[in-house]
Amino acid sequence: MTSAKKKAAETMERIDVVIEVLDARVPAAGSNPMIKELREHRQRPCLKILNKTDLADPVATKAWLDHFNKQKGVTAVALSCKKPGDVAKIPGLCLKLASHRGTTLKPLRMMIMGIPNVGKSTLMNALLKRRAAKVGDEPAVTKSQQSFDLNDHMTLIDTPGLMWPKIEHDSDGLMLAASHSIGRNAVIDEEVAAFLGDILIAHYPTLVTQRYGCATEGLDGFHVIEAVAKRRGYRMKGGEFDLEKAALTMLQDYRDGVLGRISLETPTSREAMILAATPAPEVASDQPG
Repeated sequence: MTSAKKKAAETMERIDVVIEVLDARVPAAGSNPMIKELREHRQRPCLKILNKTDLADPVATKAWLDHFNKQKGVTAVALSCKKPGDVAKIPGLCLKLASHRGTTLKPLRMMIMGIPNVGKSTLMNALLKRRAAKVGDEPAVTKSQQSFDLNDHMTLIDTPGLMWPKIEHDSDGLMLAASHSIGRNAVIDEEVAAFLGDILIAHYPTLVTQRYGCATEGLDGFHVIEAVAKRRGYRMKGGEFDLEKAALTMLQDYRDGVLGRISLETPTSREAMILAATPAPEVASDQPG
């Protein structure tokens, strides 16, 4: 990642617009602070693409668009990188952010960035209308930077998924793991599924009932995993419920959108999470020591 960051910093000098691809279900948890640091250092405008919008809660997505579009130098849009009509809008949006570029003498240079498995390579291929970048449903498929000419006045640079050294908030790590931006070797599936289950019970109980046929009153995330195991008949040789298999089923149902359109965070929930994680300021005592 250190090498990838250094390379990205060097390339940032030579580009005009950063296209940051985000998973619409976790757009803040999945926004690498190093990308913001690099582009602000070079004063580069940013087009934030909330990808996988067809999987996300539309109410939450609208709230995120309003939130991001208030930020200086940022334009945010929600779309699916798998829909050609959505993707076709992107070059024009980038041109608005760097209107001094976009000619044969001064091509518009766009750099696609984001964390692993958010759809960067899918976007690249859709823009080029050919399979130029390797795509896979696993984190870190793209291994190195790739540059392509979109036409005679626009250039695209695809970059590897860039994670940061330490995720500050545990809930961010769990959201990213649930959304498959962190590989399975870094997490415990049952812990991630229980976290997901807690969010589902709090915000999408009807979807849980519709999918798994269980009442949600009084349940927590762990009991949702148990309910899935019972419903699907997942048992191990000794007769105990196979909670790991049930957890994986839950996670895959969420990732594939089978559960419904779900977002794991909103601007309001994120603000509350950060506030709760911030230590209270020390109050000086007026009493003599």
